[in-house]
Amino acid sequence: MPEQGRGDITVGQLLLAEYQTVKDEQKARIGFRDNLLYVTLAVVAAVIAAAAQAERAAMLLALPPVCVVLGWTYLVNDEKISAIGHYVRDDLGPRLARLAASGDEGPATFGWEAYHRGDTRRRARKAIQTVVDLTAFCAVPLAALIVYWASEDTGALLVTLSVAEALAVAGLGAQIIAYTRPVRVARG
Repeated sequence: MPEQGRGDITVGQLLLAEYQTVKDEQKARIGFRDNLLYVTLAVVAAVIAAAAQAERAAMLLALPPVCVVLGWTYLVNDEKISAIGHYVRDDLGPRLARLAASGDEGPATFGWEAYHRGDTRRRARKAIQTVVDLTAFCAVPLAALIVYWASEDTGALLVTLSVAEALAVAGLGAQIIAYTRPVRVARG
């Protein structure tokens, strides 16, 4: 590394500061994303309880838009969490390793970023998480729609709205499945 004069900042220091910043963002997004499942469960319970108490199946039509918004927010945060991991593994880590190298290949940097992905049960956990996501954000609101459709509490306008909600939930389900597949971030 180049000599450091008074007040000079090295490229390595900048990269380490960037690493800390993106890891802090990743940590915040993980906490936020994980709490969205609990919020969804609370909203579902509240809407079902209110609909049952009022004996109004039409109140269940509140679930699909809420679940779609929460599910999309969950999905976007999950994608950003993965993108940060890709960036640290594939870009930031190798740049820092090259700076730290002294004629050899250099040390492995941020090894945990790749190590934890090699767990033999990772695929099973990802599949189970996809099922949980689809259940919380898609199956529950679709079940609410089915209960509404089977009730006598229907009207033409609300049925039309419910069909639009079903399409939105199906679209979210397709996105959840699409984002489940590993995608390599293109680097320029």
